[in-house]
Amino acid sequence: MHQSLLSWRSEFPILEKSVYMISNSLGAMPRGARDELVAYADAWAGRGVRAWSEGWWESAVETGNLLAPILGAPKGSVALHPNVSTALSIILSCFEFGSPRDGIVTTDMNFPSVLYVLEQQARRGARVVRVESEDGIGVDPRKLLDAIDETTALVAVSHVLFRSAYIQDAGAVARKARSVGAKVILDVYQSAGCVPVEVGRWGVDFAVGGCLKWLCGGPGTAFLYTRPDLAPDLHPMMTGWQAHARPFDFDAGPMEWGDPRYRLLSGTPNVPAHYAARAGLKIIGEIGVAKIRERSLHLTGILLEEARAAGLHVTCPSDPAARGGTVALDVPGAEDVCRELVARDILVDYRPRAGVRVSPHFYSTDEECRTVVRAAVEILARR
Repeated sequence: MHQSLLSWRSEFPILEKSVYMISNSLGAMPRGARDELVAYADAWAGRGVRAWSEGWWESAVETGNLLAPILGAPKGSVALHPNVSTALSIILSCFEFGSPRDGIVTTDMNFPSVLYVLEQQARRGARVVRVESEDGIGVDPRKLLDAIDETTALVAVSHVLFRSAYIQDAGAVARKARSVGAKVILDVYQSAGCVPVEVGRWGVDFAVGGCLKWLCGGPGTAFLYTRPDLAPDLHPMMTGWQAHARPFDFDAGPMEWGDPRYRLLSGTPNVPAHYAARAGLKIIGEIGVAKIRERSLHLTGILLEEARAAGLHVTCPSDPAARGGTVALDVPGAEDVCRELVARDILVDYRPRAGVRVSPHFYSTDEECRTVVRAAVEILARR
């Protein structure tokens, strides 16, 4: 199976000149992304303003339709936004916080930008409940579930934690939330395209993430999944003309909500980013995340084997079923080690309280995994 996946390597130019091990931060650019951006430029140059009615206006939803099967979602339930902070803010603006249902349950292992947005909801009456990690790797599932009760309005957690690649049980969180009448916002940024996601089967109400990482779609393409039966009843305060029933009437009157597929959109869409994302989404969709996950487990297993043999400490779960696509090497002077690896065209990154994050994808080879660890060992030995 791995040979068929490695046949995709030729579609990613950067693999020809570097060991690319940072797909959890920025996925490698497919060759097709350049073609898509040229198509965008040609439409702008040749069709001008007519391009809006020839696909640009619908691009946030139509590109979302390429993503929907990857998330286990129906078409029309996923739309694109410029970033997760925007998408999350739109969701939060649909809700009011007051006694007795004023709680937002989250964890200290969420991505900081998400926590910044959540904490600002205290100004609107929300009570933000942070469940703390005890080991810096995972969050005790029982503590998380126990924090969700009849006073909880929203539960905002990550499927895969960005520091440690720990996989949280999204289905269990959704079941507990549903039992007490709370809604779930699941961040799948670190899982979509690498770890199977089934938002429909799990029963989550909203999911956010982006095409930047494992989906190889570039920046400016976050996404928002909304449970289809929930969408018609939502009235976000953070909105814009794409959500209006007749945006081109330019009616200055009260908001009139339109098609549920557009209900949680806002202003003018980021069209070039949508074009750029399509090539990666098509590749991931063609391969299938199940195959990518199988390959990912194999590659992260090699990283762990090499790290353990060298006596390096790692900050990720040992259990493959609990581990996403990243292995972080928690070594002395990790930031400097990362800098030197990058200077050698071994592309990784550094995060505080995690270490050097190494993230192979389906296009990575076994030997590349061994190379990055052995290079880190060599750098440490010289120091």
